[in-house]
Amino acid sequence: MNAIGIMQGRLLPPRAGRIQSFPADAWAEEFPRAAAAGLACIEWIYDLETAEANPLASAAGLERVRAAARAHGVGVRSVCADYFMDRPLVRAGRADAEAWARLRWLIARCAAIGVGYIVLPFVDASALRGPADADALAAALRAFAADVAPSGVALHLETALPPGECRALLRAVDHPLVRATWDIGNSAALGYAPAEELDAIGAWVGSVHVKDRRRGGGTVPLGTGDADLDAAFARLARLDYAGPFILQAARGADGGEVALAREHRARVAAGWDAARAGAAGRR
Repeated sequence: MNAIGIMQGRLLPPRAGRIQSFPADAWAEEFPRAAAAGLACIEWIYDLETAEANPLASAAGLERVRAAARAHGVGVRSVCADYFMDRPLVRAGRADAEAWARLRWLIARCAAIGVGYIVLPFVDASALRGPADADALAAALRAFAADVAPSGVALHLETALPPGECRALLRAVDHPLVRATWDIGNSAALGYAPAEELDAIGAWVGSVHVKDRRRGGGTVPLGTGDADLDAAFARLARLDYAGPFILQAARGADGGEVALAREHRARVAAGWDAARAGAAGRR
């Protein structure tokens, strides 16, 4: 059964008008809200602005997260490390030693609470800017992944690279704990078709972000953009995708977060069930 979860902060009104950020003053409130929406997990956010306030930063904070997860039956299985949007792991073709040290620290914190993987964003401000960046990242990851493998925490790369270049990067790293996060909406915005992208990187996809965007544009409500969710689910089903679906869809009206999350969860569950049934019928 593929878990359906949600990106942290999406079950609360936005902070300072930002669509995504760590809700430092109210993160505990999302656990009962996620349970009410029928969600299995929350993808935690670790960002630079609130790094010191994040419970991942202390032993007491880690215990609070564990306790909230147990109390509400909502897991924290992944962390989205937006910290590295502001402190990229690779800059101008060189690995940033300080950023990699922070990632090593974060892996240890995640392992302590049973997090299975960390999403590393290489998009927007931290996007890979050419072959030199991709080569530097591959070289750093090969050594780093082997070194931190005993933790069991996987690293899922979310990139804006064209499908062939993303496949080349993953092949160059060639480590079982280095996978890909596939964002359905971001791919639609970049003009990549699900078949094209998953034919290239499907074997490495370990997690999926669910949202809708218009080609060349921003996030829009599910079903109103250029993301073909049915085609995405169908292709993933043919690949026997076993990972989670994390809701990262456009927000609705403040105060309606739980109802909207419940609606999105139902939509993903129905689409995924239909896709799996269709894939089984073709076998």
